[in-house]
Amino acid sequence: MLNKSIEEAINRQINAEFWSAYLYLSMACHFEYAGRSGVANWFRIQWKEEMDHAQIFINYIYARGGKVKLEPIAEVPDTWENEADAFRATLAHEQKVTALINDIYALADKEHDYATREKLNWFVAEQVEEEENVRDLLDKYELIGNDGTGLYQLDRELAARAYTTPAPLAEK
Repeated sequence: MLNKSIEEAINRQINAEFWSAYLYLSMACHFEYAGRSGVANWFRIQWKEEMDHAQIFINYIYARGGKVKLEPIAEVPDTWENEADAFRATLAHEQKVTALINDIYALADKEHDYATREKLNWFVAEQVEEEENVRDLLDKYELIGNDGTGLYQLDRELAARAYTTPAPLAEK
């Protein structure tokens, strides 16, 4: 049986994951409208990944005999000055998500909930990867600056990004 405080924390995280998905979908829409289909593709895949993260947490709550509680999703921004601005916002957001995951991990440790800690290990590694990928893109945007050819090439690179089902869902 899932500890009540852990269940509540994971429910908050599920809602945070849905907010993240909504944010990235908003970014995808913004850049699709701006003619940056590659950047839009990158953010659409982020949207799918965040939806998957929420589903992984939902599956976990049910596996442990808990109840999922969905909350309304707060409004997200819908405009960014440029790609670098959106990726700076993305990095800040992913760092916040990392802190949220770490908080649940600390709570699971305090409550001696080793099953939850084990489940969270995948998310801890995922957050390292998320932050690293966004920092890499920010480095590229800073290197390119306003160079049209560089922006075009990076947009084409981002268009090639493909969605992959996360391991915890692929195993089901």
